Amino acid sequence: MNPQKPNTPASPSRLERILRGEHVDPVIHPELKSTRNVLDIDNVSLWYGQKQALFDVSMPIPAGGVTALIGPSGCGKSTLLRCVNRMNDLIDNIRLGGDMRLNGDSIFDPHVDVIQLRKRMGMVFQKPNPFPMSIFENVVYPLRIDGERDKRVLEEVCERALKGAALWDEVKDRLHESGLSLSGGQQQRLCIARAIASDPEVLLLDEPCSALDPIATGKIEDLIHELRGEYSILIVTHNMQQASRVSDYTAFMYLGHLIEFGPTDEIFTKPKLKETQDYVMGRFG
Repeated sequence: MNPQKPNTPASPSRLERILRGEHVDPVIHPELKSTRNVLDIDNVSLWYGQKQALFDVSMPIPAGGVTALIGPSGCGKSTLLRCVNRMNDLIDNIRLGGDMRLNGDSIFDPHVDVIQLRKRMGMVFQKPNPFPMSIFENVVYPLRIDGERDKRVLEEVCERALKGAALWDEVKDRLHESGLSLSGGQQQRLCIARAIASDPEVLLLDEPCSALDPIATGKIEDLIHELRGEYSILIVTHNMQQASRVSDYTAFMYLGHLIEFGPTDEIFTKPKLKETQDYVMGRFG
C-alpha cells in the first residue's frame, strides 16, 4: 500500500494534529492482529506531574520476535519500555493509566510483587553496567538473589548464558576476573548474559549500542539475531538503520503517541502513512 498523498493545508498531518493536542488513532498493520503476544499494552498513559508523556498507547508485542521502538528524542520510547518493568515507579509524581499484561498477568495491578515481576524480564541499559564483581558472579547474580547455592547449577547457567550472549569463548578462562576488566562491548554482552541467565519472558533493551563503537555494535546486533526466536525482545533504538537490521516489527512513536506499527520491512519500504515514510527517510527528527 502506497503512503498517503501529501497533505494539503486543509488536511493537517497527524503530527501537526498531535502538536495541536488532538487525539490521533495509530495505524496498526493487520499482521499484528494474529500474533501470539508476550506482552499486551492497553491504553497506557503516563504523566510526570502535570506533564503527559504517553497518550493511550495500545500495541501487542509478539512472542519470539524482536520489536523495535523508534522515533525522535523525547517521543516516549524509553518511557514506554520502562513501564514494562515498573522502573518508572522510582520517579516521584508519576501517574499511570491503562494496563500492560505479561503473558496475561497485569503489570500495573496494585497487588503485583514488583520484585517478582522484574525477575520475569531482563533489562539492558544504554551504558554497560556490570557489577564490581567477577564475570562469573555477574552472570549468576539473578540466581544468587533467588537463593541458588548449588555450584553445579550456577556453573551450568553461567556457561549457558555466556554462550547465549556470544561471550563464552572470550572469557571462559578468566571467569574469576572482574567484569569491569572487559571492553565496553564485552561488558554489554556480559550484561545481556546476566539478563538471560534466569530465562526471562521478555528481554528489554534500552538503546544497548548507543555507547559502543561500530565493531562492538555489530557484535550486539549479531547477538540479537541469534537470540531472536528463543527470547521475546523489545528494543528502543535511535538508530533507524539498526531497527531495520535487527527487528521483526517496528513501532514509530511521536510525542508520546503511537503513530504506526507493523512488520519492519513494511515500515521501512512501504509504510501506510506519509508521516512514517518521512521519518524513516530522514526528512525530520
